Amino acid sequence: MVLEMKVPSPGESITEVEIAEWLVEDGDYVEKDQAIAEVDSDKATLELPAEESGIITLKAEVGDAVAVGEVVCLIDTSAEKPEGSPSGSSDKKEEPKKEAPKKEEPKKETYASGTPSPAAKKILDEKRIDPSSVPGSGKDGRVTKDDAVKAVPSMGTPTGGNRGESRSKLSMLRRKVAERLVSAKNETAMLTTFNEVDMSAIFELRNQYKEAFKNKHGVSLGFMSFFTKAVIRALEMYPAVNSMIDGKEMITYEFCDISIAVSGPKGLMVPVIRNAENLTFRGIESEVKRLAIRAREGEITVDEMTGGTFTITNGGVFGSMLSTPIINPPQSGILGMHNIVERAIVRDGAIAIAPVMYVALSYDHRIIDGKESVGFLVAVKEALESPEELLMDGNVKKALEL
Repeated sequence: MVLEMKVPSPGESITEVEIAEWLVEDGDYVEKDQAIAEVDSDKATLELPAEESGIITLKAEVGDAVAVGEVVCLIDTSAEKPEGSPSGSSDKKEEPKKEAPKKEEPKKETYASGTPSPAAKKILDEKRIDPSSVPGSGKDGRVTKDDAVKAVPSMGTPTGGNRGESRSKLSMLRRKVAERLVSAKNETAMLTTFNEVDMSAIFELRNQYKEAFKNKHGVSLGFMSFFTKAVIRALEMYPAVNSMIDGKEMITYEFCDISIAVSGPKGLMVPVIRNAENLTFRGIESEVKRLAIRAREGEITVDEMTGGTFTITNGGVFGSMLSTPIINPPQSGILGMHNIVERAIVRDGAIAIAPVMYVALSYDHRIIDGKESVGFLVAVKEALESPEELLMDGNVKKALEL
């Protein structure tokens, strides 16, 4: 019996995928549930498992875009596993590689002996270079245009260094990310407001409680839980930032699904922490860790990246001092975190050295006014500079569940 394997639907609204890589070869014997291919959708990279055991015949090539429900391979379930041949590898003779037809070199123009070509003569005359001083590479030592160009001194003239280049096809995920970023720039009235945060209070809390927190909960007390808590508080104060446009209507959410930008092997992933307003510091840190690991190992699902009412991105882990993050549509706001650097600040009328982070809020000005955007970012700043009072209700140990 020959089984037709069709592309399953990776998620709602996805109509096609792209074959990113075949993990088996045509004619291999595959086991049931063995991963036979990696496919890219516009949201994630997923593995395609074999539905039955048997000899596989590939019906699509790497890079092909195939519709959901389209046949991508055949599996002969009646075929027996070759003796001594491991699954996913059958004994096949390699076909000799066909040599690509050689391109014919264009014929070089020839000129009278002892004179440069007209094009070469023009270049040499303009630069006042004696043609007799230029070695010719043409027939019978004729000076060609290329010889003349090389003879002209120039800071931009190649000097024999490596000038190679490579070309590779963008994955469907990368193309979709690029499309969404351009769309966000073109279809929203995006503005960015900035502020700075004195991280001293958070540093002190982490230094004092991070060991006890990790020993009890098995997860580190990072910055993301503080920022997520601060964002949730600010979203409750400024609900327009937790909104999005749907046609002629504005949808304002009564919950906070926080998207966390993560750099994965296939590109930018944005998994979502659902109902983050109900999570503790431990709950947020555990969920951030779980989602980040799944994204980096390529195990994240479409459902885990769908939705989200507001995004937090941390360019500081790569050393970014300041940036203008791009909105993650259809959301209306994104907070950019950056690196923490000791800077001179004024505290109580005196100069002090403090760990400072610059933060940026990009927002859609169509539904968020300047007053709301600035107020939102100030609220985030206030919460981060007074976390014990504004994020922990004055009881650090209870908030950290210690």
